Amino acid sequence: MMAKLGAILIMGSAVLVAGCGGPQVERVDANKEIALTDRWNDEDSRLVSKEMMQDMLTFPWLSRYKMSTDDARRPTVVIHTIRNKTSEHIPSETFVNDIKRELLRSGDVDFVVSGDERDDIRDERRDQELNASSETQAQMGQETGANFALSGSINSFVDQLDDVRVTSYQVDMKLIDMTTSREVWNGQKKIKKKLSR
Repeated sequence: MMAKLGAILIMGSAVLVAGCGGPQVERVDANKEIALTDRWNDEDSRLVSKEMMQDMLTFPWLSRYKMSTDDARRPTVVIHTIRNKTSEHIPSETFVNDIKRELLRSGDVDFVVSGDERDDIRDERRDQELNASSETQAQMGQETGANFALSGSINSFVDQLDDVRVTSYQVDMKLIDMTTSREVWNGQKKIKKKLSR
């Protein structure tokens, strides 16, 4: 009888502990920054892309391009690589998309796709050439060429003493004229985060 009573008490305690100590999840505003660590996060990506692209659009390359063309075409940019040189996992694709959104929102620049995405589009065009009607198929050899290539890197430096850690991020980017290989813009943005335990 005592053994049964003991087992019931243990099971009841386990159920009570499990019910009270579980994780709690709540929905929050996607635009609200929630920094749980000193690591790179979505807010860093958004702020850096916004500031750097606004800076890029103020440089003389844009007005020079507009003056050099006879029509009202916007310069076309291809993103080559944004390298993550930090020791942590940073989803560079998210950062690239933040950059594209900022530039497209400005209305001053067009983009062409690169890498695997471009290859996928070309495969689709080849498929259409064989399988779609001539009235609806996308034509081969009609791609828009890029006038400028954007590339960059994300670096980090960590300094720690006892329970205080400072992580610094440095994002360097450059814009290259595809015809002349001239570097027409070079930007840098730094973020510093302090974590105290």
